[in-house]
Amino acid sequence: MPANKFYSFMMFFITVLLAYLTYQIFQPFLTAITWAVVFCIVFYPVYAFALNYIRLKAIASLLTLLLIIVVIIGPFSYISFALVTEVGDFIGDIETGDIGVMKTIMSDERLINIIEKIQPYVGLKEASAEEIIIENIKKFGTGIIDKLSIGFTNLLGLAANFIIMLFTTFFLLKDGPGFFQKIRNYLPFSEEQKDRLTVQIKDMIVSTIYGGVIVALVQGLIGGLAFALLNRGSPVLWGTVMAIVSFVPMVGTAIVWVPASIILLFEGAYMQGFALILIGIFVISMVDNILKPLIIGGRTKMPTVIIFFTVLGGIKFFGLLGLIMGPLVFALFVSVFEIFRTVEGGTNA
Repeated sequence: MPANKFYSFMMFFITVLLAYLTYQIFQPFLTAITWAVVFCIVFYPVYAFALNYIRLKAIASLLTLLLIIVVIIGPFSYISFALVTEVGDFIGDIETGDIGVMKTIMSDERLINIIEKIQPYVGLKEASAEEIIIENIKKFGTGIIDKLSIGFTNLLGLAANFIIMLFTTFFLLKDGPGFFQKIRNYLPFSEEQKDRLTVQIKDMIVSTIYGGVIVALVQGLIGGLAFALLNRGSPVLWGTVMAIVSFVPMVGTAIVWVPASIILLFEGAYMQGFALILIGIFVISMVDNILKPLIIGGRTKMPTVIIFFTVLGGIKFFGLLGLIMGPLVFALFVSVFEIFRTVEGGTNA
């Protein structure tokens, strides 16, 4: 083997070996670091705003970190525990057969007549529709409990990751621009391509995270509050479901509040039913129509169906982190792919 090839091979081998060892060193902390990166992306505008007035990076970073704790982590901890409790109670009601809403609906003569008419066309036997609905609800609820319960099994590890996440978030906010500038210097692109990549990634992040995920969370919060004010059961559960289904094209949160309104009308709670319809049409649905254009503006808009699949796929791959990481990874992929496509097009030309 020629000396120069041997040298190149050894350099490649040493680089790969060091990269593997570096990964092993950071692997125990990757979850905490990833959460820190997510919070930095979402709250960096707050940090930049504070820095304009305070002029001290450490103080601005600390104030942003306190805001993250108060606004996000505190309520999120409550929601997580409440969600586990509500899903558990809901599944318990299903297993014991104590589902007043289901009994009311399935005993309604108008609905029975409709089911009898469509049964020959869909191949459903009597009462099988109810059984299918209940079985799928049980599977969905059990999956949620399993996902959330994993995070509560090791409280000591959870506390350690929480401290590491706060520590990392503080320094990423304070020193992040310099750190990302070093990453930019290592990118194998021209300065013009780096500038275009930076703009595309920023637009995708704003469009996907702020214009997609944040809007979904707002819709879920409003929906949960509506269920609580109307004295409907499991407001945290249904608010969470609304946040998830808000990514479904065309229908969005209507998947939840329309059937809920119909159920209320079937039960004879006409005031509550019409109130939920009004909230759904003029508040929950209007959040998407008003807030999203204000956030996105003229930036590149990722299709809602893509955000829907990246969120669900991200949750499956990353866990709860996937709510942000799924759309973010896809946004980065689209931006880098666009750069390579432009470079390849220029080469072919």
